Amino acid sequence: MMLRRSLLRVAAAWPATASPRALQPPTGAVLLTVTGAIATTASDRGVELDLAQLDAIDRFSFSANTRWHKTRVTFEGTRGDKLMHFLGATGKEVVATALNNYISVIPIEDFLESGLLLASRIDGRQLTVREKGPLWIVYPFDGVPEARLAVLQSRSVWQLAKLEIR
Repeated sequence: MMLRRSLLRVAAAWPATASPRALQPPTGAVLLTVTGAIATTASDRGVELDLAQLDAIDRFSFSANTRWHKTRVTFEGTRGDKLMHFLGATGKEVVATALNNYISVIPIEDFLESGLLLASRIDGRQLTVREKGPLWIVYPFDGVPEARLAVLQSRSVWQLAKLEIR
């Protein structure tokens, strides 16, 4: 009985986006393809999203110091939790793949709880491939303990192209 009540509370709290729904195809260049355990559908290739679609899901920014920049920079893009809720993601991990086929397996909790961002802009400029774009998974690094920082940096996939939820 207690388990049933817990499940009902979770179901009631689950966002409406978790129900299957069709998504319009992108009108701009596809920046991200998402496949796997998601409720939102678009085609047999998964969900393909352009910049306008990502911005419509969420647009957030934070400033941080990184090992890749000489000064503090401001990242702007789509929060991981908003993307996962929009997609109705139900997996335990996210396989992030870059344009150069670099792969990082990231616990879905990072997307839901860590404040990570799929950055599409840095200091107001749209990220290019040369600048680690068009998308870059970025964590709010400031204040993170040194031991955890190395793990988060390895999960900070730049030139992000695909996410597989599993």
